Amino acid sequence: MAVITYGEHLLQSEAGESVLDTLLRNNIDAPYSCKAGVCQTCIMQCVSGQLPETAQQELKPNLREQGYFLSCQCFTDSDLQIRLPESEQLFVTAKLIEKQRLSPTVYRLHLQTATPLFYHAGQFINVKRNDGLIRSYSLASLPSEDNSLELHVKRMDNGAMSHWMTEDFQIGENIEIDGPIGNCFYASTSHDQPMLLVGSGTGLAPLIGILRDALHNNHSGPVYLYHVSFKEDELYLDKEIKALIENTPNVHYKPIITQHMTEDYVVSGRAGETALVEHPKLNGWKIFICGAPAMVKFMQQRAYLAGASMNDIYSDPFETRELRKEPR
Repeated sequence: MAVITYGEHLLQSEAGESVLDTLLRNNIDAPYSCKAGVCQTCIMQCVSGQLPETAQQELKPNLREQGYFLSCQCFTDSDLQIRLPESEQLFVTAKLIEKQRLSPTVYRLHLQTATPLFYHAGQFINVKRNDGLIRSYSLASLPSEDNSLELHVKRMDNGAMSHWMTEDFQIGENIEIDGPIGNCFYASTSHDQPMLLVGSGTGLAPLIGILRDALHNNHSGPVYLYHVSFKEDELYLDKEIKALIENTPNVHYKPIITQHMTEDYVVSGRAGETALVEHPKLNGWKIFICGAPAMVKFMQQRAYLAGASMNDIYSDPFETRELRKEPR
């Protein structure tokens, strides 16, 4: 067992418990979201003590050297003294310059930083509100073509951040962002490799960034984009995507509705099934899967069974805090 020193608190960890679990069990309001080591919302700094390697392996080298670690991935028998990082050490300020409603629940936000952010389309950033609330959002923008960061935010009735961002966050106001994070992005070295992109809901955001990057790099291999939604009005970029790929015969867009059938759209009883039926053999393909965690896990397993290499399967599951039952 380890003693975790956090401010004035001396906390005894329990067997099999992460540092984050220890903090939460003792009613300490520590930041977190996915609890899976993906979003990096739970990042903290070690003041003294020996960190396990697994607590830092997803972080950039400069952050590891400064003692930063992911509290949800820190399982230790060594005593640790920890603290929250100072905002200016990780976060930069971004201004909201545009907000557009794309569907009854989805909004497109454009953020601008004082200095350009180096990122790959498809990665995600952490967004921090003034009260400390943090959530992760994927980047639909393309750094080689856009001067702002594009986010797609779905307003959820029980989503503290998404409701605020879509309803209360106003043009000209600032927010803090951290990142970029993630390896779900296009690599120009594979310009002739077949690509399968499957997304549910606002999981379309990173896929649009990846698709735009592929087009920007004159990708010559076939590309198939499947966007899964419950209802037709939630296919929120339907017209834009069709216009984007109008003159690119190697790119194919497949909108899927899971709730009801229309004349123009494919219907699938389960997200991703249509993609797998139409592409039963994925040997040599690069796969990108983004959106609801259950769909992502299902597609990862099925893509692998269909012949895709694990090294060619990239994903961005929209993990959420346990109190929220739906994607942000």
